[in-house]
Amino acid sequence: MKQPSQHQTLSPTLPLGAQALDQDRVFVRALENFVRYLKYEKFRSPHTIAAYQQDITAFMAFALRQGARELEEIDITMVRSWLASQHAHNASRNSLARHSSSLRVFFAWAEEDGLITANPTLILANPKREKHLPEVLNEQQIQQLIDQVSQQIAHDPNDAKNLRLLAVIEILYSSGIRISELTQLDLSSINRSENTFRVIGKGNKERVVPLGKPALRALSQWVTRGRPQWFKNNPQGRVEPALFIGPRGRRANSRQIREDLTRALHSIENTEASGAHVFRHSAATHLVDGGADIRTVQELLGHSSLATTQIYTHVSVERLTNTYNKAHPRA
Repeated sequence: MKQPSQHQTLSPTLPLGAQALDQDRVFVRALENFVRYLKYEKFRSPHTIAAYQQDITAFMAFALRQGARELEEIDITMVRSWLASQHAHNASRNSLARHSSSLRVFFAWAEEDGLITANPTLILANPKREKHLPEVLNEQQIQQLIDQVSQQIAHDPNDAKNLRLLAVIEILYSSGIRISELTQLDLSSINRSENTFRVIGKGNKERVVPLGKPALRALSQWVTRGRPQWFKNNPQGRVEPALFIGPRGRRANSRQIREDLTRALHSIENTEASGAHVFRHSAATHLVDGGADIRTVQELLGHSSLATTQIYTHVSVERLTNTYNKAHPRA
């Protein structure tokens, strides 16, 4: 196992309401070691690690209230009781499925690490997730959004915020990458000669993704006219390799980008979409609509399972059915 340096802080920040864990070093140490495992052996993203921490911390706090002081004292009854309590507090089926998954991963790790002799979650039934088709923008809505931002840039060609916004929209829609992948891009990630860029996805897996010409044009405008305005604001005066930076000259974070996208999306008619993921859904759906092979779409999106990608075939069928019902006189 790759050990962190002594300068790295690994102690997890406990979610609010779980301060009871501070009183039990056994559980805290287990959680800290589990976080190390997720980060250095499984290469999970910060977002995924935070979700695991939240679930396991909440469960441990519950176990403490039930009188458990050792991991070995936790059994399937206690696990089911906690899940039942979450259900009683109106947790959705998707949330319960995530909680169950977190507990399975944690206790499988604990058993393998020798912290427990038997995994209490082996016979835990997995709640079925609710199936919701993702929201998708149609091609006209995408174009409307791009036109609006482009008009604002035409009015002020050196508006760094809009130059970044246009580049972000074009790249997200052109490639279907995740917002977390976009903010981790560096200037060196782009291969202009081949119109591609390298993405580091979930599980630290690298893939090469093509970029369309409009995305490359928007990106060039950002790099040449927008980025230099903010780059000089870096308080440390250091070279920032990030492709997308914020007004202070540092790497942009996902929250900043997501908020800008949501504000822009609110101006689009007939949609309640927000955030960045709608561009990933839209890109995948339009690829399938255009006849792209489902396995090619899987590779582009970085899905480990084909089943995850196949949701977009369902979206396309639903869109086709809705169009038929609206347009055909005998539908």
